[in-house]
Amino acid sequence: MSPFTGSAAPTPAWEHLRLTVDEGVATVTLARPDKLNALTFGAYADLRDLLAELSRTRSVRALVLGGEGRGFCSGGDVDEIIGATLAMDTAQLLDFNRMTGQVVRALRECPFPVVAAVHGVAAGAGAVLALAADFRVADPSARFAFLFTKVGLSGGDMGAAYLLPRVVGLGHATRLLMLGEPVRAPEAERIGLLSEVTDEGGADEAAAALARRIAEGPALAYAQTKALLTAELDMPLAASVELDAATQALLMNGEDYAEFHAAFTAKRTPKWRGR
Repeated sequence: MSPFTGSAAPTPAWEHLRLTVDEGVATVTLARPDKLNALTFGAYADLRDLLAELSRTRSVRALVLGGEGRGFCSGGDVDEIIGATLAMDTAQLLDFNRMTGQVVRALRECPFPVVAAVHGVAAGAGAVLALAADFRVADPSARFAFLFTKVGLSGGDMGAAYLLPRVVGLGHATRLLMLGEPVRAPEAERIGLLSEVTDEGGADEAAAALARRIAEGPALAYAQTKALLTAELDMPLAASVELDAATQALLMNGEDYAEFHAAFTAKRTPKWRGR
């Protein structure tokens, strides 16, 4: 546990999602199956705050994000969000849209890899949540749809216009964000949107296995790799190489680096401590 977790106690229970933590793997489940896990104001706020809490500890080494029931997440709730936003002024709308973006930033900036376990629909904000994960594991039922233009809004919502071209390329991203057409698992895998396609119904198990593999590995090395992947997206090569050099110099002073050498010399498996 980090000594710098803050003065407030961890939230004992989350109202709009389900959380379990087991041996370094946090599993966050969107739990409104009757609404295809449509997001509410409270669900966005819970995700934002939960990721901040988990990021302040050293107890979580990987996170699985999934959805209960028939799909991953159908996006923002039409009545509870779209209907409510029609009555908001510009300042309130800006606060709301900033909050949704904070969730995506939290997914990208948290110091542990995030694995999205996708089955069924991942639409609108649900598609962006999966996009913001480090890995996307899906079964053949998965279908992604970036629906923002379908409701008269920009396709570049919640950082989608930043992230999607970097994952699938500008051409595919333009088509997906402008037209909002669904992309099923085989095409999503072909264009690079998916990390892995499982057998039917196997996404949760495969995502959990990947998260367990990550949790058992060198956590600090993974955290720094994630941080560099995000930071260097917009850096020139010279700055990237310098940041890489500084990062490696710090990690070479760490316990895990020395542990690898000791394990290699002793012909045993390294015991990673994330330090």
